[in-house]
Amino acid sequence: MQKTLIINAGSSSLKWKLFEMPSEVILASGLVERISMPGSIFTIKYGDHQKFEKTVDNLSQEAAAKMVFDEMQNLKIIADLSEITAVAHRVVAGGQVFKSAVKVTPEVLKKIKELSNFAPLHNPMEAKGIETMAKTLPDVVQYAVFDSKFFTDLPEKNAIYSLPYELTQKYQIRRYGEHGISHTYLTKRAAELLNKPKNELDLVTMHLGSGASLAAVKNGKAFDTSMGFTPLTGVTMGTRAGDLDPALVPYLMQELKIDDPNKIMMMLNQESGLLGISGISPDMREIRAKQQTDPRAKLAVDVFVNRIVKYAGSFLTELNGADALVFAGGIGEHNDELRQEIIDELAIFNVKLDQDLNKAGHEGLISSPDSAIKVLLIPTDEELEMVRQVTEL
Repeated sequence: MQKTLIINAGSSSLKWKLFEMPSEVILASGLVERISMPGSIFTIKYGDHQKFEKTVDNLSQEAAAKMVFDEMQNLKIIADLSEITAVAHRVVAGGQVFKSAVKVTPEVLKKIKELSNFAPLHNPMEAKGIETMAKTLPDVVQYAVFDSKFFTDLPEKNAIYSLPYELTQKYQIRRYGEHGISHTYLTKRAAELLNKPKNELDLVTMHLGSGASLAAVKNGKAFDTSMGFTPLTGVTMGTRAGDLDPALVPYLMQELKIDDPNKIMMMLNQESGLLGISGISPDMREIRAKQQTDPRAKLAVDVFVNRIVKYAGSFLTELNGADALVFAGGIGEHNDELRQEIIDELAIFNVKLDQDLNKAGHEGLISSPDSAIKVLLIPTDEELEMVRQVTEL
């Protein structure tokens, strides 16, 4: 029996699934939330709805990976590590180098590291994860599946910036996007739920989590994205600032008397967003719990909603309408109040939620029958999309 382990490392989380192949049966799945934060939560689901959960303060990615293997054996999910025959990793930035999933070789790993400037919070961590797996499972084939693949065919008018064109070409400066694996899955699943051919489908897909991005999908393909050259831009995120005036970088360097621009970039990546505005946490659950009594918590929520509405509205205009808006990601899937707030702000498009369906939070339509645009809730499954891309190899 072949078993493929899918590793999906985000900026503050580590998700994984163990598949029996080629049947695609999920043998176990796990999630580590709040990595490197107080109260890191380690969860495994396996067997007949069995669950193992443990809280560990400031759990690192390396320690989380070790716990995955230890607990899989302790819980008898696998008898021995030799049962795992392949490992696939989500890698955010493939640049113009990687346009499909690839088998990891020393040269591939080197190039993934070289692309770290495109995703400074992700590629180094994902490269480290590949190296960790190579030490733990030295004889197992590893694959890299790239988030940027979905956006490699963006129309040029949406892909490039208004820079001197020679620089755009020479340094491959363009929108690379993120969460492409998720947006790919959401597009395919929306086609199934709407019973419409994917190549005839126009969507605005919203992957809303600690990292967040929106995509405009035209005829089943990526047409635009909220993220840019790196995952820093776009909507407000857990710790990332999202869109801002680039003149702020030299301004802050001058005002804070900082000589190294990388320090400002780290602040924009790791100390901004929901955390920076609220002063509480990058976790939307903690912020919403205090928004009634803390003005900064309420402001953080308001900004988060506002930025999503701006992109969703502009994408609907670009697409000249759409078949559906799709909510996904940890926040998008589990926060019915936030979904309602976003849709309320898009009322000009005559889009409406069914309050009961929205509160129930099940996969499928959550819009009211008289909504001009359908609204779908789809729990994204990046791991399933990844295992399918690996199988295609």
